[in-house]
Amino acid sequence: MHGKIFVVGTGPGDQEYICQRAIKAIESSDVIIGYKTYIELIAPFVDKNKLVASGMMKEVERCQEVLKLAQEGKTVSLISSGDPGIYGMAGIMLEIVHNRNSDIEVEIVPGISAASSAASLLGAPLMNDFVILSLSDLLSPWEMIEKRLHAAGAGDFVIGIYNPRSNTRVTQLTQAIDILLKYKKPETPVGIVKHAMRQHQEVTITDLANLDSHDIDMFTTLIIGNSQTEVLNNKMVTIRGYKV
Repeated sequence: MHGKIFVVGTGPGDQEYICQRAIKAIESSDVIIGYKTYIELIAPFVDKNKLVASGMMKEVERCQEVLKLAQEGKTVSLISSGDPGIYGMAGIMLEIVHNRNSDIEVEIVPGISAASSAASLLGAPLMNDFVILSLSDLLSPWEMIEKRLHAAGAGDFVIGIYNPRSNTRVTQLTQAIDILLKYKKPETPVGIVKHAMRQHQEVTITDLANLDSHDIDMFTTLIIGNSQTEVLNNKMVTIRGYKV
């Protein structure tokens, strides 16, 4: 008997922002597995008897358990916040299935990314070319992240920043700001979004020079404008060039 694996993007975590395909995948699953914080977000609208939560830094073990259950004939949903293909669980799940020479079917169900959620709350900052960078150096060396920050700054991209600061990573954001100030003006608009589409949501627009003075944590997504980004009626807008 062969089961199936869904890698489900649950977006910000609120049911209103989860696509219908994701809900159907979850409902059709025998087991729903995910990081405990994200499991808690979807718990109010799923069968709690199907939920299995695990801790942070247990991504490999989580995917191994998902594959084991699927090989036993179960349909399993692996929960990933945002979109599972953007810093999510899709890649590692596919790697493990491949490395185990398994023929289990894996379906990736997309979700609203943190960048999209933050952008919608800020206005329209992603109207032209942009890049997304994570400041977490747990899996990527800081030297590579610095290189990418320089490239993004030199290219005048709008920049989305994931994982800007944590309890143990307190200097990386300051270093990133220093790098970007080599290429961007101090008054460049920056959006700060915490807990997008969740309880305790906060949305702030500041500028690059003052960004480091704000309270920023792992639940924060930053969007740093480019040379064409303006603040119009308290909304960040990256001007694309239409004649209006």
